[in-house]
Amino acid sequence: MIQKKNTPPADRPSQSSTIIYGLRPVIEAIDGNIHIDRVLLQNALSGALASDLKSLLRQKNIPSQFVPVEKLNRLTKGNHQGVVALISPIVFHQALTLLPELMERERPPLVLLLDHITDVRNFGAIVRTAECAGADAVIIPDHGSAQISNDAVKTSSGALLRMPVCRESNLKTVVNLARQCGMQVVAATEKGASDYLDVDYTRPTMLVMGSEETGISNEILKLCDTRAKIPIMGQVQSLNVSVAAAVFMYEVLRQRR
Repeated sequence: MIQKKNTPPADRPSQSSTIIYGLRPVIEAIDGNIHIDRVLLQNALSGALASDLKSLLRQKNIPSQFVPVEKLNRLTKGNHQGVVALISPIVFHQALTLLPELMERERPPLVLLLDHITDVRNFGAIVRTAECAGADAVIIPDHGSAQISNDAVKTSSGALLRMPVCRESNLKTVVNLARQCGMQVVAATEKGASDYLDVDYTRPTMLVMGSEETGISNEILKLCDTRAKIPIMGQVQSLNVSVAAAVFMYEVLRQRR
């Protein structure tokens, strides 16, 4: 069953999205190549159809999450059979194809890698700025990232509908691919040794922004070519991630102009 959610009651999640619920309808939607953001499964869901669905989710690399039945009941009053799929408003790209294509263009690409940014407002603001600053793509992990919902599109002022987005299972592989393609990988971190103004952004660049809570993961930091920081003059030790991303991206634009 497909259900369109426009103005949900107060006891339901705030995001507006289209959902599909029920074991067989969700399986058919995946087989029909409907673009699904993620699938919510009831804790301890079992049975033959459930096993088929879980196998299909792994095969198609679609993010899934086990949740209490109460969460599914808040999403729909229909017979969800322990499964609710959230449809994505965008079509995802593949980094393996996109990054080499960007390197073939005349101008040097700018790609953002967002390492587990979970706040939809931060995510939407970053994508909005990226589109305004002329960035070429945004890459996110398939788990532990802000949901690509209609709220995210709204927060980005529609930029998500124009900006290519890749959702990847292994960010380390993406960083290595970027370097193999000839991109420098710049980590935006307060632990950086370089001032962000001292980096040469006229080169093909992948800019890595970390999560709101823990920043860039150590395994990603180790792969970056440069760690750059924004000077902080006040007592608060860091900027909001969307603000920091804007500062970096517009320095890239300034240098390239």
